[in-house]
Amino acid sequence: MKNIIIVILLLLPFIGFAQVVPPPMPPPPPPGLPIDGFSGVLLALGAVYGIRKKYKDSSS
Repeated sequence: MKNIIIVILLLLPFIGFAQVVPPPMPPPPPPGLPIDGFSGVLLALGAVYGIRKKYKDSSS
């Protein structure tokens, strides 16, 4: 019985040290609006629409 208590008391610190440490937090994203593929497509469509409308209105 005494040996079991000694083994348990010796193993408890090793169990605590063996736990996995979480990875460090990644850096925060840069400020401002992120431009992903969808935003880029909307921006391009808006530019094309605006240019076509301007040339269509100026020709008449």
